[in-house]
Amino acid sequence: MIIRHTLCRTVLAAVTVAVSLTISSADDSKPVPGKAADGKWADGDFTIGPTYTNAAELAVKDGVPRGVVTQFVMNSEDSKVYPGIAKNRTGVVPYMRKVWVYVPKQYVAGTAVPFIIAQDGGGYVKTLIPILDTLIHEQRIPVIAAILIDSGGGDAQGSQRGLEYDTVSDVYAGFVETEVLPRACKEANVKFTTDPDGRATMGGSSGGACAFTMAWFRPDLYRRVLTYSGTYVNQQSPVNPMSPHGAWEYHENLIPKSEPKPLRVWLEVSENDNGSNRDEASLHNWVLANQRMAAALKAKGYHYRYVFAKGARHTDGRVTRQTLPEALEWVWQGYKNP
Repeated sequence: MIIRHTLCRTVLAAVTVAVSLTISSADDSKPVPGKAADGKWADGDFTIGPTYTNAAELAVKDGVPRGVVTQFVMNSEDSKVYPGIAKNRTGVVPYMRKVWVYVPKQYVAGTAVPFIIAQDGGGYVKTLIPILDTLIHEQRIPVIAAILIDSGGGDAQGSQRGLEYDTVSDVYAGFVETEVLPRACKEANVKFTTDPDGRATMGGSSGGACAFTMAWFRPDLYRRVLTYSGTYVNQQSPVNPMSPHGAWEYHENLIPKSEPKPLRVWLEVSENDNGSNRDEASLHNWVLANQRMAAALKAKGYHYRYVFAKGARHTDGRVTRQTLPEALEWVWQGYKNP
């Protein structure tokens, strides 16, 4: 991996990756294994764990072409969408947002390349990028770029990250389209596809819910989604009367009551995830929320894959490091470069 710095030092945080998913039996309190199809790319519900192994794709072999990573900073003063907020502080609170743009060695200059957006981008630099180098070289996924975007900071209600990721609307997708992607194109000298089938988005926790929100509200921009421990719970702030239960609304109302959208969704939740012992009335049980997301997607005929990780916790790095390569392969199934 070659990293080119434009404004700031690299901040690397380990998180994710892969191996194969295996179907296993489950009791009544666990998801039922999927029976939609046979083979590696089947839709349905799958159980893994409780032991995990880092995917071999994390270690890029000698001779594999390495993509170039360009890093830059976006200042809140330049944003027309997110001027900046923070918990327990009034008025505009400035922030800086780090962005990494990965361009594969196989990219042909001047062509429009498909890509994936990663929320909480800094946490995926040491995992997503080497995996992409490997998968692209082995022709297991298309030649794709990646834009890894940090949030504006903080967490949960009242924070800039919470505002961006937990809001159930098209605002964040619009921000990425109008402010992040044009800057990324300029900094990395790359051209991104406008074909929604060639655009994926991913993340963990609230970043995962955000990824789904991007595709749900803007299927004209994104149609492939990958989430770990997605925050499909009631964490939206400020409250929106159009979605009073926040992202819980997806499996409670929005998916069941809407015509199917052209989305392909891979989602994971861990056995000991956030709120796993809380009741339904709390609207804050991640296991129940993700299980219901899978059920709602299945009922409406979506291409989906739901992975239940035994013995794991919220956005468990062991799970990500084992599953990310196959998750990416599954998400990109069916893509045909125009």
